[in-house]
Formats: sequence, C-alpha cells, structure tokens
Amino acid sequence: MVNDEIKHEVKKLHIGKKIRALRKEAGLVLQDLSNRTGLSKPLLSQIEKEVVSPPIATLLKISKALHVNISYFFRNSEPEEKIILVRKDESKRVDSRFFGREESGYYYEALAYKKVKKAMEPFLVEFKRKRRDRLSYFSHEGEEFIYLLEGTLEFRTESEEYVLHPGDSLYFDSSIPHAYRSLERKNAKAITVVYSLK
Repeated sequence: MVNDEIKHEVKKLHIGKKIRALRKEAGLVLQDLSNRTGLSKPLLSQIEKEVVSPPIATLLKISKALHVNISYFFRNSEPEEKIILVRKDESKRVDSRFFGREESGYYYEALAYKKVKKAMEPFLVEFKRKRRDRLSYFSHEGEEFIYLLEGTLEFRTESEEYVLHPGDSLYFDSSIPHAYRSLERKNAKAITVVYSLK
C-alpha cells in the first residue's frame, strides 16, 4: 500500500531524531524551539518522536531556527559537492501531516536533498483532493514558485483563489497564509521551488 511505503520511507529519514539532536546540540529545550518557530510544544514533541511528519512550511521554520538548510533532514552524511544528481529511485517521499490528526493534503519529494548549501529548495509535490473547509493554511518567510504538471489545482489565500491547469505557474510571497487542493479525484502534481529568506 502506497501510504505504508511512504511511512516506511519517512521513518528511514529520522527527521524527528535529527531535529532533537540539533536542538540538544544547540542547548535548547522544546520551549526555546517553540519560541523561535512559533510552533506549539506538543507539535514539536510529536515531530521529534516521529509520530507525525512536518509539512514543508513547518520544516522550514524548524530548519531556520536550528540554523540548517532544510536539505539536512533528507540526506545522509555524504560530503558536499558542487554538482549533485538525484536518481528517480533515490527520491525521498513524505506524506505531510499536520499534528497527526489532519492531513495537510499533499505528498512531497525533496529533489535536491543531497546538496546542503543552496539558495533554493525544489520539490515534487502531489496535492490531494480536499474539502474547502478542511484546508490547512501555511506560511513561511520567503518566496515560492509552483509549476503545475498534472491535474487541476486550487491555490487559496484568506482572500483570493486561483485555479491552475497543467502548464500554469504561480510565484508568490510565501509569508501570506496559503493552501492548496486538487479539484479532481486524482492528485494534482507540481514542481515547487521554495526560497527561504535567511
């Protein structure tokens, strides 16, 4: 089953353990990390215990607070190189869940996780169909670009909505709370590039 495979892949990444190790290395307690990220202590605790997988926006906030690039959480300890190649069978797919109970509505794959020092974070994202009243809004400092490959995707802010079709693209200030959902039964698929302000 796809979800079980993803769950297994996520566990192999040990994102929570890496966060806890970095936090302790920095001499921080959960409350300190909560203060730095604006995320609740219970959520951070569940992420560290690997009960839930953090959405991209949440992981960006954590990585910034711990002074590492988001790619740190997707890679092993290979040496840094100027050119990196990620083969199709090396992708790291994450089922993004918010606080364990509600799905944030997408899967994401880090496309350049082998390179730690970089200005952009490219992802392949699959957005699920979701009711409008069940949407989860996320925000993070920086900018975001999305290019739709498949399906029909709705992008929403608190005051506006846009519908994207294959070949459409969107560039926006990601500090604006935003949400996505597929408008079809099948998942919408897109390339997303995130630039997080340092």
